[in-house]
Amino acid sequence: MNAINKLGLKQRYALLTNGLDWEPSYQPKSAIFPYAEFEGIKIRDWSKWEDPFRLTMDSYWKYQAEKERKLYAVLDSFAQNNGQTGLSNARYVNAAKLFLTGITPAEYQAHRGFAHVGRHIPGVGPRIAAQMQSLDELRHAQTQIHTLSHYNKFFDGFHEFSHMHDRVWYLSVPKSFFDDARTAGPFEYFIAIGFAFEYVLTNLLFVPFMSGAAYNGDLATVTFGFSAQSDESRHMTLGIEVIKFLLEQHPDNLPIVQKWVDKWFWRGHRVLGLVAMMMDYMLPKKIMSWREAWDIYFTQAGGALFADLARYGLRPPKYADVATAEAEHLSHQNWSVFYQYTQAAAFHTWLPTPGEMDWLSEKYPNSFDTLYRPRFEMWAEMEKDGKRFYNNALPQLCTVCQIPMAYTEPGDPTTICFRHSEHKGDRYHFCSDGCKDIFDGEPEKYSQSWLPVHQIFQGNCGGASMEEVLAWYRLNPGADNMDQAGSPDQAMWDQWMRMRDRVAG
Repeated sequence: MNAINKLGLKQRYALLTNGLDWEPSYQPKSAIFPYAEFEGIKIRDWSKWEDPFRLTMDSYWKYQAEKERKLYAVLDSFAQNNGQTGLSNARYVNAAKLFLTGITPAEYQAHRGFAHVGRHIPGVGPRIAAQMQSLDELRHAQTQIHTLSHYNKFFDGFHEFSHMHDRVWYLSVPKSFFDDARTAGPFEYFIAIGFAFEYVLTNLLFVPFMSGAAYNGDLATVTFGFSAQSDESRHMTLGIEVIKFLLEQHPDNLPIVQKWVDKWFWRGHRVLGLVAMMMDYMLPKKIMSWREAWDIYFTQAGGALFADLARYGLRPPKYADVATAEAEHLSHQNWSVFYQYTQAAAFHTWLPTPGEMDWLSEKYPNSFDTLYRPRFEMWAEMEKDGKRFYNNALPQLCTVCQIPMAYTEPGDPTTICFRHSEHKGDRYHFCSDGCKDIFDGEPEKYSQSWLPVHQIFQGNCGGASMEEVLAWYRLNPGADNMDQAGSPDQAMWDQWMRMRDRVAG
């Protein structure tokens, strides 16, 4: 025992990971790891895998248990002190609803994906890392559910989040992303989630969301964000280690990895449009615009990353320039979609106030006043006249990202972008060149997409009427959806504020 205690961290890690592997004797490795070769990836030497954290399971449990104690102490305090009344505004809660229904089930999907990869990767080092990340993702889902369950006691729209994730139209966007990744091979899954999402794009999700929560008085959400941050650091390290390892192992891996980086960057960019909308429109107290966040966390940080990876021959993702140009328009176009279809959503919407439009004008001086302010002002006039605009037609969806066809042509923000491809006599539609490229690379996969609008037209979503579809979603019309103004959430909040003012007075 004394000799073991004197071992260095690297030696102990090697004994507790690589030292536990064995060579099979009565089964070929191809039978034990059936998914390891079909993607075309070539690995010469698994022992070259390096995990900079070198975290062993005994240390892992110790660190996580300590974080759990701190997290639940804060959550208990938040609940006992009616922390929900300290939020900046009732509107903020809708951002938490979108996170719970859109992101938390995706964390669980990531848990299952990494558990699968941890079983099917031949190298023992990445197997251990994948299994630990699988546990992390499960913990994240659990802590997010526990954190946000407090709001479910008071506000509408938090119930049935798992059920909604599988059925509600806009939640098919994050769901299809993870369904796509989990039905890929193990190496592609590593690139999709470990590199493209965790390393390249995750800061665009967690940093703005947690900062926004702090700025708007949501101490509970900030706490689970901080609790997850050390895990995210390991996840990012795993993502960068995976891509460097693959590129160093064999030159034939480069074109395969490049294709995956292109694909999953674009898919992740489309999912993050929900975050863009949250930052610019859903936070009562705003921290930064989506445009600013993109410039910091992708243009600058991502630019430095791909400059470093250039020595392997890897170039920045295809259409990165298009995504950067879209940052000028993404949030406005997404919020416009949800404003039109809030009758079928699980959260409330509203028009930006004159002060908020001035903020958007300042942050988007090249586009907001000319393209989007007139639209919101027109809808505001319609509301005043009692003709609040609802779009009662079902939108065409992109076959790949499953977002309604609302995005505009690169370089022409006044024209809707439409692309299409033919496959086995059928025509498939796309919102962008990026999504069309992904389909054309794997048409057999994406021609099977479960598209909500198509399924509604086919009668597979509870019935043909709006009432039947909403019942199938398990939405409560008028409480979970429609405008923030006049909602039960807003009425309860106004009552709380009146009571607080009386006590203060």
